[in-house]
Amino acid sequence: MYIKSPLNYTGGKFKILEPVFQAFPADIRTFVDVFAGGFNVGINVEAETIICNDQINYLIEMFQMFQATETGELLERIKGIISTYQLTQQNKDGYYALRSDYNRTGDLTKLFVLTCYAFNHQIRFNNSHEFNSPFGRNRSSFNSNIEKNLTQFCLALQKKNIQFTNRDFTELDYSKLGPEDLVYCDPPYLISTGNYNDGNRGFKDWKEKEERALLDLLDRMNQNGIRFALSNVFYHKGLSNELLIEWSRKYRIHYIDKTYSNCNYQFKERNAVTVEVLITNY
Repeated sequence: MYIKSPLNYTGGKFKILEPVFQAFPADIRTFVDVFAGGFNVGINVEAETIICNDQINYLIEMFQMFQATETGELLERIKGIISTYQLTQQNKDGYYALRSDYNRTGDLTKLFVLTCYAFNHQIRFNNSHEFNSPFGRNRSSFNSNIEKNLTQFCLALQKKNIQFTNRDFTELDYSKLGPEDLVYCDPPYLISTGNYNDGNRGFKDWKEKEERALLDLLDRMNQNGIRFALSNVFYHKGLSNELLIEWSRKYRIHYIDKTYSNCNYQFKERNAVTVEVLITNY
């Protein structure tokens, strides 16, 4: 039974954890989740040490707060905020009052509550790093499922040996890693733009330059005997990532949907499908 992140983060891997973990090695000393996002993969990994990294400092700071706060106290604070702002699926004014107060104070518990009531639970910032997701009328709320996910997530954060870093992938120190470790990368996808990688959110965007830098970094890891696993897509909505397809031929390709594993990249309906892969060097 996998733990689900309480954050509905774009590109989250919860639904495909089984095939991803089937491709992971059984013995992992240090697991580095380079683009942690909602941290669905890292929180479920069995490893001696788990490093959770993301360039978005608010995510990392929120996870650190989850780790450092007794779960009962955290739930009390959340419910207090819901009560103070009279948050419901219909109270738009309460949501925007909370959003305004968060953008003024930077209170991390308020940020989490905002994600619960935001449209599609989206975490979105503007160039000034102000939270700007609209209200999720009649759809979003802090419900029993999110409470259960949050409780399990926090308990795992507090039980496992998880360390947090807030770095760009090019700035992380990989020098102490060796053949017993695993570096997992789930970067923004070059051929699909989420609101976290369009360059308009005050954080680094993701273009071909970043894609090439990551692939070069993984090649260097391979030369240094460090295991890696890269989540990505070959095809999406009629687009193909030729750079990735060509690079991947050097390594092992695991198709998340195994029906595409024998397609040899030449199937007729590829315009209509997303072909998701995990590329490993072991």
